[in-house]
Amino acid sequence: MAMTDSTQDDETQQGEASLARPYARAVFELARQQGQLQQWSEKLALMAAIAGNPTMQMLLDNPRLTRAGAADLVITACGSDIDDQAANLLRMLAENGRLDQLSMIASLYSTLRDEAEGTVDAQVISATPLSDAQKSAITEALKKRLGRDVQLICSVNEDLVGGAVIRAGDLVIDGSAVEHLRQLSSALVH
Repeated sequence: MAMTDSTQDDETQQGEASLARPYARAVFELARQQGQLQQWSEKLALMAAIAGNPTMQMLLDNPRLTRAGAADLVITACGSDIDDQAANLLRMLAENGRLDQLSMIASLYSTLRDEAEGTVDAQVISATPLSDAQKSAITEALKKRLGRDVQLICSVNEDLVGGAVIRAGDLVIDGSAVEHLRQLSSALVH
């Protein structure tokens, strides 16, 4: 049986998450002990953005670059925006060949932080911009369902035709017209 691209993407993401999870937890514990949850969010976001930059990736993929050299390259690019602890994290990730995991580490760290702070980010993708009343209604409904404060991140995708897709942690609600048409088509075929 052939695997779909979506299934392969899910498995790849799960594999990356399992590699990144111990680092994210260690950083989270350190940040919590130091009372620096927000600061570490910012440092991780910066490091992930720099390491994920296409030009930086091209430099990091150079076979002549040592792992220590790769760490130094990213540390230099971060400049004074990171401290010694963040630089040590970069060195450890480079030494273990895990610099490519920074984006996943930042994402998992964000999830751990949200859980600790009792909040959750909810991504809402709609066919048209949402009104303030719609945003408020979605926020309140998710708050009741999830039992946590909700921070909405809204974007527009006209390809949805109508409705919206909401993602909050493991919860996915697909109320898009495209999804309804797909379900109707599936029902008609079967």
